[in-house]
Amino acid sequence: MALFAKFLCCTGAAGGDASDKKGSTWRIFSLKELHAATNNFNYDNKLGEGGFGSVYWGQLWDGSNIAVKRLKVWSTKAEMEFAVEVEILGRVRHKNLLSLRGYCAEGQERLIVYDYMPNLSLLSHLHGQYASDSLLDWRRRMSIAIGSAEGLAYLHHFATPHIIHRDVKASNVLLDSNFDAQVADFGFAKLIPDGATHVTTRVKGTLGYLAPEYAMWGKVSESCDVYSFGILLLELLSGKKPIEKLGPGTKRTIVEWAAPLVFHGKLDELVDPKLNGKFEEEELRRVVKVATMCAQNTPENRPTMLEVVELLKGEDKESSAPAKDANGLQDPDKLKLDTVKYGDELLAADEGSESNSASGPLPAADAPPATTTTTAPSGLGPKSKEKARGR
Repeated sequence: MALFAKFLCCTGAAGGDASDKKGSTWRIFSLKELHAATNNFNYDNKLGEGGFGSVYWGQLWDGSNIAVKRLKVWSTKAEMEFAVEVEILGRVRHKNLLSLRGYCAEGQERLIVYDYMPNLSLLSHLHGQYASDSLLDWRRRMSIAIGSAEGLAYLHHFATPHIIHRDVKASNVLLDSNFDAQVADFGFAKLIPDGATHVTTRVKGTLGYLAPEYAMWGKVSESCDVYSFGILLLELLSGKKPIEKLGPGTKRTIVEWAAPLVFHGKLDELVDPKLNGKFEEEELRRVVKVATMCAQNTPENRPTMLEVVELLKGEDKESSAPAKDANGLQDPDKLKLDTVKYGDELLAADEGSESNSASGPLPAADAPPATTTTTAPSGLGPKSKEKARGR
């Protein structure tokens, strides 16, 4: 409670407005206002749920659409994550980072209000309710890759102090009406003091995306986000989940699947079949090169996110065309994916439906009965389609 109280003192009293250094305004909402906006947190307004709680669609009195993240159960741990997310969202502003509209802290209720993203998350388009609609063509996938990379590069290199996200994954890349990427969910984020190369902390994040040094030793640095982004790139490229269930007791990581294809230069076999072969070969080579560099087991061998942005845009000085040996195969010294084995106890925790947070998924929340008539946008709610799930 002390951490959030400290933040509240710095931002102003309830009901007031606050601005970040760049002049973007957010405010403190009343619980009554958010109850009205979300139909008393009606189940049909629910967009997703996860380790923090549930996310609801809402509409304010002025007609603007919002997303409201509601803490499931108050605890010191949850209060800490809430305070961290509000503090970070309040201090950063970038076109590829989800914007804070405000928050509410009344009694034991903790809620964060964001801009509503009408195309939900990347997860919903790759594996969830929109997967069958095939809305992600090659151009959109490249735009999402570059946009999310630019958002992470801002956190690592331009935010003060630097910020490690610690939970880069498909459900935390939200998509606006133009399918532009917005990196979201900063509850696990770490602020890195000036001069520090890494910090050691309790492991948070999502199985399948975790960098080896973080999963095994809790050693976290910006490079951990880079590794997770490499996995995200492979997922975006292929349409495959970070961890696939092949059969009873058998699971395979996306790196294990992709490594032989990369090694033998069969890059077109990495591409999501939903694209029907419609992709740019030069951009494909670029994406595979970046994913390969990011997903190296050794942190020192990974690029920075600034370098990732340059590589994805084709602005790096070296050619993105991979080297080949005398037999026409990829030179393994130039383009090779490192594989990492998760322990049986970690794999057993993964349910196969999607990569789970280290803290595990939450059961569905009981929603109070609706008392207002605000209608959710078409396609939302559990009765329409399978819902995309947040952390």
